[in-house]
Order: sequence, then C-alpha cells, then structure tokens
Amino acid sequence: MTVKVLIIEDNPVARSFLCRVVRESFSDAMEITEVGDLENARRQVAKSGGAADSGFKLILVDLELPDGNGMEFLTELAGSTAIKIVTTLYSDDDHLFPALQCGADGYLLKEDRFEVLVEELQRIVRGQPPLSPAIARRLLSHFRPASGDSGTMAFNSGFGSLSSSQAPFSSSRSVALDPPPEWERLTPRENEVLTYLSKGFTIKEIANLMGIKWFTVNDHIKSIYKKLNVSSRAEAAVLASKQGLV
Repeated sequence: MTVKVLIIEDNPVARSFLCRVVRESFSDAMEITEVGDLENARRQVAKSGGAADSGFKLILVDLELPDGNGMEFLTELAGSTAIKIVTTLYSDDDHLFPALQCGADGYLLKEDRFEVLVEELQRIVRGQPPLSPAIARRLLSHFRPASGDSGTMAFNSGFGSLSSSQAPFSSSRSVALDPPPEWERLTPRENEVLTYLSKGFTIKEIANLMGIKWFTVNDHIKSIYKKLNVSSRAEAAVLASKQGLV
C-alpha cells in the first residue's frame, strides 16, 4: 500500500529537504506531492476527494506562503483524518499555539538537523506527537507554571488523540464511569486495536501484530476516540477494562 503525502513549502530547497526527511523516516512506499502555495495545495486536496477524505495520510504545512498563511489551510482540514504537521522556522508562542489550535498534530522546525527531523517524524510510528526539541521545551515551560506542578507532564500516548476539536496536551478530565452507547458501534477491528492499545502496545507494534499499516492503526485509534468520546489511551483503557477486554 502506497502512503500519500502532501508537502506545502514555497522554498524549493526546503521542499526537497523535507521530501528526503519523509522518505528516510518511514519504510512504507511513499507517493509525495509537492506544492509551493495554498492554491495548489487546495487543488490537490480537492482533486483527491476533498478535505475530509483526500487520501493523504501525512501533510506537512509551512506557515508563511506566497498566497496566505498555512493556518488557514489547517483550519480547512479540520475534518481530515490526515496527520497534519507544521514545518516552519518560527518557534515563538505567537505561531506555535495558534497552529496547534488550528488543528496541527505536530510542530517541527526546519532549521533542525536532518537526523533530528527524521527522529521526530518517526515518533508518529511510536504513537508520540512529532515536536522539535525546542518546541517540546516551550510547551513544558508554558504549561507547568499554569498547573502549579513541577512534576513531569503527562502527554497523550495515542497520537490519534490530537485533533482540531481537542486541545493538545489538555488538562486531565474526568473519565466516564459507564461505557457510552457508541461502544456498540466499534467494529471488530477497532475492538482488536483497543485491546492492544489498552495493553500498552505502540502503534507500530499493533500494526505488526495485526498485519496492517501503522497509518491504518492510527485511523482506527482516531475512530475509537471519537466513538467513545475520549481523548487519551488512559481513558480508552478504563472503558476497555470495564468491558473485560484487558
């Protein structure tokens, strides 16, 4: 199965660099589409089926483009199941937090070394959000004072939990005591993924156990979170435990 990737970057040198990073990061066969502005990005998405079902599994978006801001495009992709990652030179709060609020699933700095970017993109396979080291430190420094807790911040381990409708790294929320009606709507495949997820397996490990692609596992996780109305692996595990799956 060929994985479709869309790279939106107006600088040809940077665009070529990001293509190499993507190809080095994943073992799957890649079909990479490169565009230099929002107009062509929108055209490619429309051509492939529209924002909700474009077929693209990974989208890299630059923030500063000739015909607009990449955040506009992130907002337009709100209903997409693609993993949306900002690739930019800006590491300040004025760009970082609005991008995450617009639906970015990750935030990478193009100035990082090739090896660092490859490592950060590979975090997707391990079920972790791809964040440049400087960005991860900035997020920690931002949230720690607000919580009044100097301890380690708990990140959502299921990457599918990051979506445009849920704030990344949100504060803890109460877990439903009773399984929601949507539980019955989980497909057999989703139940199997949830079982492995609750046992602590990573996305890559689940993909190997089930004989499917990690992108497919990620899609199942997103669907599970949506149906169960949860935003983390821990919340999903509680419901799975109540149903005797783990």
